[in-house]
Amino acid sequence: MLLFFALLASGYGLLLIYSATQYLDNDRFIRFMLVQTAAIFLGVVAYMLLTLVDFRLFTEKNWRLLLAFNVLFILLLLTPLGTDHGMGNVNWLSIPGFPVDIQPNEIVKLPFILLLSLQITQIQEEGRDISSLPSLIQIGGHTVFMLGLIAVVCGDMGMCVIYMMIFVFMAWASGVKLRWFLLVGGGLLAAVVILWLFVLPETSLWTDYRIMRFRVVLDHDLDPLGKGYQQSRSILAIGSGQLFGQGYLQGIQTHASNSDALPERYNDFIFAVCGEELGMAGCLLLLLILGAVVFRCLWVGRHASSPFDAYVCIGVAGMLLVQIILNVGMCLFVLPVMGLTLPFISYGGSSIVTLYAALGLVSSVKARALPSWLKDRSL
Repeated sequence: MLLFFALLASGYGLLLIYSATQYLDNDRFIRFMLVQTAAIFLGVVAYMLLTLVDFRLFTEKNWRLLLAFNVLFILLLLTPLGTDHGMGNVNWLSIPGFPVDIQPNEIVKLPFILLLSLQITQIQEEGRDISSLPSLIQIGGHTVFMLGLIAVVCGDMGMCVIYMMIFVFMAWASGVKLRWFLLVGGGLLAAVVILWLFVLPETSLWTDYRIMRFRVVLDHDLDPLGKGYQQSRSILAIGSGQLFGQGYLQGIQTHASNSDALPERYNDFIFAVCGEELGMAGCLLLLLILGAVVFRCLWVGRHASSPFDAYVCIGVAGMLLVQIILNVGMCLFVLPVMGLTLPFISYGGSSIVTLYAALGLVSSVKARALPSWLKDRSL
């Protein structure tokens, strides 16, 4: 069922990418479609192979290797292989002779989820309180280390938010007390408010492009032809689609090739393509399909045979849910641009393969779930 919903979402995405790349020349159009189709195929292969692996045993035996892989893979972005594609964030490895670029930040999310699940499980199996300060320092330190590494090497704040929210979902599911979330969250919120009101306006950072991404969300008229341009075009496209859209392959901004075209239409703003051509009905259908994927991950986690397996499912579900919310919010101009794709829908080889691999982790949990009669007996 999980694979079915994922393939349904990918098929929906292929239809939207087909429309969103019509403005390109024939060679580039064919390449985009071939790369996306190949990524889906490789993703399904990864899904099936990972279903066969017992990840609790694998992670226990190879946690040092997984941690080293995470660090070294991201540090490769500091070598001449790292590139930013003109986006400002060094997120891709461009390997000579390899047909597509690789995005380490996407791939490393999976070992991060496995390692965090192992940490939480071992703390609980040792009888330690997961809400105690030493336990939180242990799991929080791992997370902060990864956030710092990504921020320094890549400068990708959007990906940092994803990693942080994966931690929040898994920590909440493991039983970390609400007071810690209120304390840390309240402290961060207070710091942001103080910086926003009293510090940043007095410095040159107030007009930095990262800060401007937040400012244009609060004031859409602040820089509509600059930092707010992409989202202004996006919300215009979505609004013009109304209930049932302008028609598939008929979107005005989707197929424009001039300055009025929808930016990043096959990638970050593909949700706007859906809104323009298929309307609110098409957007709701898309969100229902993606919601089914997230719900299935949670369902598998609820019926997992061990806490480790359950935390893995929670981590994958949290990763998907947060990325969906951030991308759609960005397209609706209620959240800042973070350079995050819409799972299974947007164009991107590394993203698609990683997403299917993540679902492979969940499928592995499902394959090892205890039968109902054994669960009852174990009670």
